[in-house]
Amino acid sequence: MVRRERKLEQKENEVDSENKASENRSLSTAVRSCKLNENLNARTQSAEMPDPGSPLRPSSAPSYRMPHPGTQPEYLHPPYVSSLLRAPRQPLIGLPHTTTEVTGPAFGPEFAGAHGADLTRQHAGEPVGERIVVSGRVLDESGKPVRNAPIEIWQANAAGRYLHSSDQHNAPLDPNFSGSGRVMTGDNGHYLFITIKPGSYPWRNHFNAWRPAHIHFSLFGAAFVTRLVTQMYFPGDPLLPFDPIFNCTADETARNRLISRFDWDTVRPEFALAYKFDIVLRGREETPFEA
Repeated sequence: MVRRERKLEQKENEVDSENKASENRSLSTAVRSCKLNENLNARTQSAEMPDPGSPLRPSSAPSYRMPHPGTQPEYLHPPYVSSLLRAPRQPLIGLPHTTTEVTGPAFGPEFAGAHGADLTRQHAGEPVGERIVVSGRVLDESGKPVRNAPIEIWQANAAGRYLHSSDQHNAPLDPNFSGSGRVMTGDNGHYLFITIKPGSYPWRNHFNAWRPAHIHFSLFGAAFVTRLVTQMYFPGDPLLPFDPIFNCTADETARNRLISRFDWDTVRPEFALAYKFDIVLRGREETPFEA
């Protein structure tokens, strides 16, 4: 009996020892796995989310530079009243540049349509207003041209009225002007529109508020993270210093990238004056996103 009890105790001790060893091995494996995941995440974030302005690091997937602080519109800009309601109230969550972010949709030549580049030839008659040529290049963060990038523009007519049911501004609509156009950039990133210079219009942001003349731009680069919606303004507009949307961007140099420049080289004699507006997708020189 004594021998049998001792054997049972010995066997129980062996089982306990094995269980403890197994638990220790599992715990050790879990700890190593956690550390491995932490290191992997740290390396992934380091490779895919570089500091603003830092050069790109080698990675299995391309990543993009973050904009320099102050060069993009503030989410909360109190003079721009609607930002008080729509600005995020919690800190933003940074997303790593994975395949979802560094790829994007593909567009074909049918995107532009027959008269997508010439907004003055989309109807039977001539639109009212000053004809202008708007052209430029679309560049990536390294200054290289972005080819086959779809660009869409929309704008008010010469009287400052949009062809939209929500625009009830007391100004005439133009039956020969819809105010929207589309093009694809060429091999050198170049684009060109012929349109009518838009008029200024009142809005109800504050007392006697008027928006400077502007054209809206929407672009897709090679990836979703290069998506850009912005506005182009005209040089010398006296309303610019008073416009809270234009002034949402703190950095003056970045803010002035939204202003086109008069371009003698593309003026069409006896037909249209011309303006140049180059657009940069991502990086320190990125064109400010629409506020």
